[in-house]
Amino acid sequence: MSKLTLILFSTVLLTLVNACNKDDAETDSDATIVNVTPANFLTAGLVEPITIVSKTLSDGSTADCYKIVVNSLASDHTMGPWCPSNISDDASKGGIWLEGGKVYDVDGAFVKNMATFYKDNTWMMYDATTGAITKTSTKTECEEAANPNVGAQYRNYCVECLPSYVANLSHTYYLPVTPKAASSAIAFGNGPMSNGPSSRGLAFNGVVFDAPAPTSVILAAYTLAPFDDAGGHINLAAGYHYHAATGLTTKIAQADSHSAMIGYAFDGYGIFERLDADGKEYTDLDASRGHTDTTRGYHYHVDAPGNNNFINSLHGEYVL
Repeated sequence: MSKLTLILFSTVLLTLVNACNKDDAETDSDATIVNVTPANFLTAGLVEPITIVSKTLSDGSTADCYKIVVNSLASDHTMGPWCPSNISDDASKGGIWLEGGKVYDVDGAFVKNMATFYKDNTWMMYDATTGAITKTSTKTECEEAANPNVGAQYRNYCVECLPSYVANLSHTYYLPVTPKAASSAIAFGNGPMSNGPSSRGLAFNGVVFDAPAPTSVILAAYTLAPFDDAGGHINLAAGYHYHAATGLTTKIAQADSHSAMIGYAFDGYGIFERLDADGKEYTDLDASRGHTDTTRGYHYHVDAPGNNNFINSLHGEYVL
């Protein structure tokens, strides 16, 4: 064998070895698969015991899935308040608002200064004489003011819907017992004609991690629908639901310095807090906001609360 032939043979062999190693690495990226643990869900948030049923996944296959029926109310933290009552109220009397990647306290001063904040003098959500803030006070007003086609009579209203309005509401969700990686990331749906789920997953208290709040639509009607300090608020169809993770829900601490677990995405992969135990953000997340380790397998880390977002897409198949 000539020297040139030997060099060419060695190059081809090295290329094949590297290719095999690459394939092995890609295969190993999902080698650790962690099943959903139903005991992680708080019983106070469940309407009935969690059961296993067979369901069709988004790739057409069938799989064992947990059927989780929840009451859509948080049992592990106080819900509300949302709207302060007077422009003299401090932050303890109101919730938060998410704007431009930042979290703002909805205190009396915030409401008073909305015309300046949004550079629009139409905003006037309080009585100039008494300082009383105009806000919904009944279930009917909640329903009408939270409507996307809200009438002019609710212009400059702070929308506050109370837990008592949805006390008898329940929702059923399904999580694959064993997460199944999809061939490519699955985009979330946005509207009745789109593919993919809209909501992102479930907190351990059974409350849904929802799609980004339509803040531009809310503001366009000259209404404000604040979130409470846990990042949640109420509408009559969805019940109580989250639009941001602020660290107030039940979490499961990890034995290493990894961030705590706070729930599951609808593909069955775990959702964890954004920062690790040292307060550092993960820098190796994929486009879905997930990555893999040998302890937790593939899992997600939530976005910053000011971004009105949790995760960007699903890594795995979900229940249709």
